[in-house]
Amino acid sequence: MALGLVLDPVFEEHDTGPGHPECAARLTAIRERLAQIGIEQRLEKIDLESADDALLHLAHDPDHVSRVEQACARGEPLIDSMDTAIGPHSSRVARLAAGSLVALCRRVARGELSGGFAATRPPGHHAERDLAMGFCLFNNVTIAAHSLREKEGISRVLIVDWDVHHGNGTQHILEEEPDLFYFSVHQSPLYPGTGARDERGRAAGEGTTLNCPLPPGTGDVGFLGALREELAPAAERFRPEFVLVSAGFDAHRADPLAALQVSTEAYAEATRIVRGIADRTAGGRLVSVLEGGYDLPALADSVVAHLETMIDGD
Repeated sequence: MALGLVLDPVFEEHDTGPGHPECAARLTAIRERLAQIGIEQRLEKIDLESADDALLHLAHDPDHVSRVEQACARGEPLIDSMDTAIGPHSSRVARLAAGSLVALCRRVARGELSGGFAATRPPGHHAERDLAMGFCLFNNVTIAAHSLREKEGISRVLIVDWDVHHGNGTQHILEEEPDLFYFSVHQSPLYPGTGARDERGRAAGEGTTLNCPLPPGTGDVGFLGALREELAPAAERFRPEFVLVSAGFDAHRADPLAALQVSTEAYAEATRIVRGIADRTAGGRLVSVLEGGYDLPALADSVVAHLETMIDGD
């Protein structure tokens, strides 16, 4: 079976204004790099779908969804925080990002595709149930996880977040869910200031959150060690039926927004590790979605390394 790909110029219509790091050029760089090497011919393009209110409400309060809609319609430049820029098309594009990831996951869950990657924006993992923050409007990966469980009969979902920033929104939305496991490897101290080791989930979800904070300057050994030595055994115990990756590429040594020293090649190895987990317990069902990554050449190269490893496995 083919791997699926969500990739479309519409995601460049989310306008964050001049000088913003989470800009349309990120997607342009990825599209141009994939076209240059011809990798799109080895993947199946997924038709875009817009998330309706019912889908967004799986992870967000209705008032939050309405506020995002209204702020974009009024032409406001920011929502909820000084770093979360919006434009008139942002709500529409964010709905397409969430809905298209769900569509990709649906096809993988039903055995129509072996896995896939969603190159979308705005990113999602900082968005809380009732708050936009950290460049994020809707929490795409938690919407997809809930949809898999409620619509596709997938009981246990593992979310692996290797963005350099901790996915506070993902953790908080899922922290009381015993069947949705959240793992994060990230730099600490760094925005947003969450993701300590003692944050392990709450109530029925205690033990299904695992944070691996890394100090500034950590390179491939520490980054990959967290995946091999902490994620892999935890996943073996959890036995996920589907694996989602919040694939930020801003731990790269070239990235301007953080201070980890991860190489492009390490993202290929990280992909091998999570693919191995998916192969062992989830029938190979692995879907990743773009989060951060702000040095354009490093972002494009890392996405290529990630996709080539998903396709070839080596």
